[in-house]
Amino acid sequence: MARELLRVLERIAAALERRGREDVADVEPELADGFVMEVEPLRLRPVERVARMPLALLCGIDRAATLLLDNTRRFARGLPANNALLWGARGMGKSSLVKAVHAEVLRELPKSLALVEVHREDIDRLPQLLRVLARSRRRFLLFCDDLSFEPGDTRYKSLKAVLEGGLEGRPPNVLFYATSNRRHLLPREVIENERASALHPGEVVEEKVSLSDRFGLWIGFHPCDQRTYLEMVERYAAWFDLPVEAERLRAEALAWARARGARSGRVAWQFVQDLAGRLGIPLDPDAPARR
Repeated sequence: MARELLRVLERIAAALERRGREDVADVEPELADGFVMEVEPLRLRPVERVARMPLALLCGIDRAATLLLDNTRRFARGLPANNALLWGARGMGKSSLVKAVHAEVLRELPKSLALVEVHREDIDRLPQLLRVLARSRRRFLLFCDDLSFEPGDTRYKSLKAVLEGGLEGRPPNVLFYATSNRRHLLPREVIENERASALHPGEVVEEKVSLSDRFGLWIGFHPCDQRTYLEMVERYAAWFDLPVEAERLRAEALAWARARGARSGRVAWQFVQDLAGRLGIPLDPDAPARR
């Protein structure tokens, strides 16, 4: 009886192992410097050209850029570094900074670091991906843009284990960066509702907010004032050598912001795209500055 049970368990284990191999496509990290994580089967799709801005074009976030660049440089060189959470105001360059920093590190240390975009819907597949990436000699920066969790979503528990917990831990060649409008990745009303209805409110809130504590580096982004907004517009205009007088540029940029009801890096870039289109000038952020 025991022998028969052992044979059954061995067959089950072999079937699960085969299924695991079939569910993970081969990962070739040298194919590109940027990838998108896809599932069913789990694989990394190479990205021929990553859509990003040069670091020199990002304005008003100098301290954030210094912090993230230093952390990423250390990781690319094989030194200790922290997972990073970039949180705060919309449109202030959180995701742009991650991609720009990656490009800057590659410029200094070619082929040192691959950027992997992870969709928040696929967070629960991260443990499986990490097991694959751990076998590679290359270093990987996993990046999840606009990360947040809604009521009833339990995937945050998988992410907690990936970041710090779990028996296997995070492979030393993998780092995780995320952007979010929420500091604790969960809506405030969810935290408050669970605090009010729980038998032990403190424990529930601690469980929810402890996810953000797994990020060793927190970088906040805040709404910009008018001076910073105009500086963003002027830097874009100078970079692309747009033939427009300074007074007209400022007046039209302010009118654009008033119409949008907001000032941010995203609004500044949208204005410059509109202006360049009216002037008949193509914009290529990857091209060297004309000035």
